[in-house]
Amino acid sequence: MDPGSQDQSPRPSDHPEGAEVLEAPGPGAPPPPKTPEAPPPAAQPGPPSSARPRRPQRTPRVEGSVDILEPKVHLITWNVGSSMPPDDMTDLLGLRVGDGNTDMYIIGLQEVNSMINKRLKDVLFTDQWSEACMDRLSPFGYVLVTSQRMQGVLLLLFAKYYHLPFLRGVQTETTRTGLGGYWGNKGGVSARMSVFGHTVCFLNCHLPAHMENSEQRMEDFESILQQQTFEGQAATGVLDHDVVFWFGDLNFRINDLEMQVVKSAIESNKLAVLWEKDQLNMAKDNEVVLEGFLEGPLKFMPTYKFDVGTDTYDTSGKKRKPAWTDRILWRLRPPAASSAPKTGKRASMLGLSCGTKVTQHCYRSHMEYTVSDHKPVASIFTLQFPYKVDSPLVTLLVEDEWTSLADAVVAFRLAPSYARSSWDWIGLYKVGFRHHKDYVGYVWAKQEEADYQRQEHQVMDLFFVFSF
Repeated sequence: MDPGSQDQSPRPSDHPEGAEVLEAPGPGAPPPPKTPEAPPPAAQPGPPSSARPRRPQRTPRVEGSVDILEPKVHLITWNVGSSMPPDDMTDLLGLRVGDGNTDMYIIGLQEVNSMINKRLKDVLFTDQWSEACMDRLSPFGYVLVTSQRMQGVLLLLFAKYYHLPFLRGVQTETTRTGLGGYWGNKGGVSARMSVFGHTVCFLNCHLPAHMENSEQRMEDFESILQQQTFEGQAATGVLDHDVVFWFGDLNFRINDLEMQVVKSAIESNKLAVLWEKDQLNMAKDNEVVLEGFLEGPLKFMPTYKFDVGTDTYDTSGKKRKPAWTDRILWRLRPPAASSAPKTGKRASMLGLSCGTKVTQHCYRSHMEYTVSDHKPVASIFTLQFPYKVDSPLVTLLVEDEWTSLADAVVAFRLAPSYARSSWDWIGLYKVGFRHHKDYVGYVWAKQEEADYQRQEHQVMDLFFVFSF
């Protein structure tokens, strides 16, 4: 079932061993007895209250007015060059600055070590990059919503646990473009979802390398957009979503200018000279597929290619020319044709007429990380959504305190629009859990046929109680 929510984390004393109770729907087939597979955990218990023995969740903490939601998204792209995660990612994640005020983290990696022996280990266990990100973010209340990997291309999506009830319809896709579409060293991985009732898609790409392959990069991007499709009526293709973020090692280079000219422009901080020759900037003027895609100004140094372990551009025999290969762009779905004439072209592309806006607060590189020949690039956005979804599909009610096993009772009620599944289950989680598989225990949310009939007519009045 879709998650519930509240506005503060339960104290460890609220439940045995600092546990939290969550509920999530199962898939179309039953999970094994000890490892139920399900989308991100669902309903969350509210904080204790001495006034009421049992209480539902409260609405999530999201910036904005009564009618506008403004979730903040921190997006990172990094070609890690088969390296191990650095010991400290605090600056990259911005935790010293925001201290957990960001609503979602989107992390796109390329060239994660995919050697056969390493890949086999990652099939059995979580890869080291995912582990490192979960370890760093979970203490701040972030949960891994979903992840998708295609060889060395990895996409991780984290959200504050109290937002989980409002992230729905999560789906992922992969598209191989290496070796004519047979090899996944290049291509794109994506994750889409409904965020507070608005569709958002995140697309992490690793496109072909080398100066001369600019056209091939555009062809591969078009191929990825054409091949990736999703279930549902709201947004079946990537560009059908209200907001699309496209990022990754896009591998676009700087045309025409010699190595010394490029380095001189970097050293003198005359980056505008390089912008004009950037292949992606040039392509925006004539590639139809890029229409509507926006990018912040490139005020940071080119992020490729460096000698590993240093801040020095490539000194090897290849002497690769510096380039902004690592990029973050976004696109808002234009309004329906019937409303387009009411606004100018730029307003249409920004999505202003449909009320959805994206504000970019920063767009920067992190030069301090030297484990790869690429530098990571990060950007922070505020998504401004008209309020569409303000209540969870499932609301959990729990006892104030659990002092004995008899107190471990959970009740839940359903929104009228929620369609029950025979694989729905309720999970018990410790405070600080990292993803939905971290449950301490679970129980099936079984329901008799008679209850289905009652639910259809009086769903808000039905309570189902389970003891753990």
